[in-house]
This record gives sequence, structure tokens and C-alpha cells, in this order.
Amino acid sequence: MPSMGALRVATNRCRTALVWDEAVVGYDLGQGHPLAPVRVELTVDLIRRLGLLGGDVEEVLPGELDEADLLRLHRDDFVATVKRLSADPSAPCDPVYGLGPGDTPAFHGMHPASMLICAASREAARRVWTGEQDHAFNPAGGLHHAMPDRAAGFCVYNDPAVAIDWLLEQGAERIVYVDVDVHHGDGVEVMFADDPRVLTVSLHESGRFLFPGTGHVEDIGEGDARGSIVNLPLHPGTTGGIWLDTFDAVVDPLIRRFAPDVLVTQLGCDTHATDPLAHLALTVDDMAAIYARLHTLAHEAAGGRWLAFGGGGYQLVQVVPRAWTLAFAEMTGGRLDVETPMAWREFALQRTGTAAPTSFTDAPIQLSEAMHEQARRAARDTVEAARSLILPRHGLG
Repeated sequence: MPSMGALRVATNRCRTALVWDEAVVGYDLGQGHPLAPVRVELTVDLIRRLGLLGGDVEEVLPGELDEADLLRLHRDDFVATVKRLSADPSAPCDPVYGLGPGDTPAFHGMHPASMLICAASREAARRVWTGEQDHAFNPAGGLHHAMPDRAAGFCVYNDPAVAIDWLLEQGAERIVYVDVDVHHGDGVEVMFADDPRVLTVSLHESGRFLFPGTGHVEDIGEGDARGSIVNLPLHPGTTGGIWLDTFDAVVDPLIRRFAPDVLVTQLGCDTHATDPLAHLALTVDDMAAIYARLHTLAHEAAGGRWLAFGGGGYQLVQVVPRAWTLAFAEMTGGRLDVETPMAWREFALQRTGTAAPTSFTDAPIQLSEAMHEQARRAARDTVEAARSLILPRHGLG
């Protein structure tokens, strides 16, 4: 790959908000936890150093979230427990609430930090819905595993669900939520499982191999909302080409037919081949292609309204900042040099002790032909099942 040059990201300049408050780094599950806040710090620093902000592209604060908005989706006894442990993380807690040793430990300031992330996602939704911006991005958001009654999978409160709920309250009639995180977007799916106004789509590593063990292709919803849940489980070793073919075969036509008022996306980048917690085989170049598809669909199917959150991603220096900066550049219509800024690499080294990548591109992924073929067959089976179970319910062949 060349060390310098122009990397084309998007074609049109769009009014875009980056919703950010330095205080979100208070969402810190502890030293050594995979969901380290430094990954979003490095992302925002990279966006700033590249000059992607300015003019119609603004960095904005989250604003305040009323607890009543949180309680529309999260049970009051669970929220009360989070508040209690937020003041004293060592206090006893019933395991039913999902807080304690393991994936989601309690931490000091947990409630206000979680509320702030929800406020940022709600503010992103507000800016898109009111037309102040075309697109909005909350890189600290995307906590998609949180359930109404418990924390799960590093997630305390479900900020994508809070944003979607707010949009529905404002009069949105049709919303598509697309989750490209390597883990099934189970919390958002659960919160809107009975609401046919919300089409939840999750492309993820199969639950046979990965947390949370859910998201089977046969799970399509019940009753009036049957067909409003779309799960596309993928096999370990799935490459970008296989992933994109799956998206093109099922997700693209569905979004176009559903014609949402807003396209809402969770952009977890733990699908990367080097992610330590999962087993897919995408590159940041593949992720750039995903973001380009989502951008096209936002304009061609959702009136240009695109709301995006971060999510998973545990290569804190090597992948997350590059992936989400590529996403933000796609949203804004910005252009990037292939080479990452030296000043950013120095900052990343200073903050983490890890050498940062010099390029926005990755080398090709090398997989055995047997693994590639296994992933390709599994994806074909998933596509065939989804096309049979889902597409006819939306008037598609």
C-alpha cells in the first residue's frame, strides 16, 4: 500500500454532528477491561487532527436526559440498583441485575456516565429528526446488549433504544436499526420486538460460537411484528466479501422496501480479523465499504437521515479509531489521506504505549481455503433462510 495519497471516502458534503463530551470517559469498567474509554478518546482526537470538523460539521455537547425517558425502557428497580451501586460499587447486588464480577462490573459514577451516553444518543437523534443536521454520530454509544431489567455484555443502559424510542415519540413512523457489531444486537431487538414500526437488523457472528448466543435466522418476531426482526448469523472466518454479499442480498432490498423515516446504525468494529474477542475476518477497508453502503441507503431510502453510534471494538489503537474515523468521514463527505497523522500516532503512543498504525488501509486477510469455503457456505444458508422467511413478508421475492 502507498504511504500517502488521497483516500476517497464520500462524494457529497453533509451536515453532520459529532456528539461528544469528555465526561463520557467516566464510563469506565475498570483497568484491563476490554471496553476501555481510550478507544473513543483516540477516535475523537483523530477526527479533530484530520480537520473533519468545521463549517456544517459540528462537534456538539449531549445536553441533559430526563430520567423519565430512561424509565420508559428500563425497569425502575434496575435503575434504582444502578444508582445505588454507582455511589457504592462494593455494595451487595442481586446477580439478576447483571452487575458485578464478570462482563459488566459496577463502577463509581456508573449511573451518570451511562445517562450521559444515552443523552448523547438522544441528542444525535434530535439533531437528525429536527433537520439541524443530516447525520449524527455518537462514538461512545452503541451499548446494545443492555436489557430493560439488567445490564449485560459491558452495557448498562441501552442508548440506541433510548434514541429510537425518542424518535417514535416525536412521530417517526418507520425506523430501521442496522447493527453491524460482531455480537448480536439483542437488547435493541428485545426492546422493540413487538413494535412493527421498528425493523431491527443484526449481522453478527453466529451465537453458536459467540456471546450472547442468540440471533438465529429463524427469530423473526411474533404477532403483528412478525417479520420486523432480521438476524443474519455468520460463521467464523467470514471475510469482507462474504459479509458484503450477505448485506447486499438481504439488507439492502429490505431497507429500500421499508423506506424508514430514519436509518439508525450501530457500527461496532469488532468484526475485524484481529479483534481479540471474536472470529470474523474483516478489514477496515471492508468497514469503509459497509459505511458507504449505509450512507447510500440513508439518502436513497431514509430521506438522508442517518444516526450512528459506536459499539464494540477491542483493538483499542489499531482498529477502533481508524474504523470510526472512516465512518465519520463517510458521514461528512470528507476526504482522508491514506496515512494517519504523525501527531495522532505520537498521542496514541503516549496515551497507551502502543504504536498506532500509519495507514487507513489494511493488508489483505489470509485464510485457508477450507475456512473460507465453510464461511461462504454458512452465509449462503443464512441468506437463503432469510430470503425465504423475511423477504416475502415485505413484498419481496
